[in-house]
Amino acid sequence: MRKVNTIAAALMLCLGGSVAIVPAVSAAEKCPIEMRKSKAVGQSAAKKVQKSFKAYTEGNVDEAITMLLEANAKSDFDKAYIARMLGNFYAEKGQMQTAVKYLKTAVEADILGGVDHAQTLKLYADLLIQEKKFKESIPAYYSWMEFTCKEEANVYRRISVAYSELKQWDKVLEVADKGLAIADKPDKSLYQLKLTAYFNKKNYKQAVNVLETMVPLFQEDKRLWVQLAQFYLMTEDFDKSLATYDLAYKNGFLESASNIQRLTQLLAQKGSPYRAAQIYAKHIKSGLVKEDAKTLKILAGFYHNSKELKQAAATYGKAAAIDNDGKLYLRQGRILSLDGKSKPAITALKKALDAGVKSPGEVQFELALAYLNLKQYKSAYKYAKLAAKDKKTSRAAKSYISYIKEKARVHNVTL
Repeated sequence: MRKVNTIAAALMLCLGGSVAIVPAVSAAEKCPIEMRKSKAVGQSAAKKVQKSFKAYTEGNVDEAITMLLEANAKSDFDKAYIARMLGNFYAEKGQMQTAVKYLKTAVEADILGGVDHAQTLKLYADLLIQEKKFKESIPAYYSWMEFTCKEEANVYRRISVAYSELKQWDKVLEVADKGLAIADKPDKSLYQLKLTAYFNKKNYKQAVNVLETMVPLFQEDKRLWVQLAQFYLMTEDFDKSLATYDLAYKNGFLESASNIQRLTQLLAQKGSPYRAAQIYAKHIKSGLVKEDAKTLKILAGFYHNSKELKQAAATYGKAAAIDNDGKLYLRQGRILSLDGKSKPAITALKKALDAGVKSPGEVQFELALAYLNLKQYKSAYKYAKLAAKDKKTSRAAKSYISYIKEKARVHNVTL
């Protein structure tokens, strides 16, 4: 019978892998598959089987199934053989539950010839995985390995997937390691299963070890670089996290706004706020990072931390204008005052008052200082008196009132 290749193609987990002979029996003994001889179907069922196979090869799967269902199978072997054929045919039709039922019958009979029984075991286990019968699939795969005296990395991968679905994380790790030990090349899926297991066990340091192995092996996988940087963050290894994010960025692997934000925040925290601002501004301009009040506020903070006061003030002002945010106008005004730009500071601070802030005295006190810096003592006195009425700024404002009065007296200004 021809092999049903479409089934293997349909299975997402069929990714290939190396094969190794398992020393399951002594040298003097034969492997079970070799000891199981092939048989011929009995005469009573042979004609139907032959006609069914002919119909199948001609593409008439439904006709092939009908003929098998009409076959007069008398012996256990004939029943198992026909069940195997029906399992394959129903699988090709996509009727997986029915396919599993017939394949289970053939497997449990444990009477088919060596090659046929091995292929039936494998397909049965594969379909169990596909039908999410994970618990049942595991012993089926182990039965195949025991019967054939073979190990395959892709079979260990499927067993590991089954244990992962069952949330048996220690078993996932045990089986994945067996698969990796015999794989003829690095198997990304097996490593990923280990990573998932360690993550779910909350063993983040071991997860880091897995990723540190994976990244050099699969350097072109952008997600692995990001995952490694994220796990460094989870283990509070901020220097390594920044180094990994930075290298990923230089290689063009950071493709989301959230990853750009993590990189820039780490840069700012680690003493490079200006570079953080350059990168963040670049990606706001490109559109990768959406320009809104929140992102502009972050950018302004980077400029502020790097003492780029002109850019910080302008960016806070831009952010404030989006939602008429008094608090952000206050920040803009303070930075402009700090930069010696008293007139623009007054404009920003008045916008803050108009927009409304939780503590007006804070804005009024800043206005008093800005007017004082411009030697406009009457206005400085006015806002200092207003600020003195706010509990938050009362003490500071009162301490300046007498100073402003003295300055006004010296300059012959009537308050």
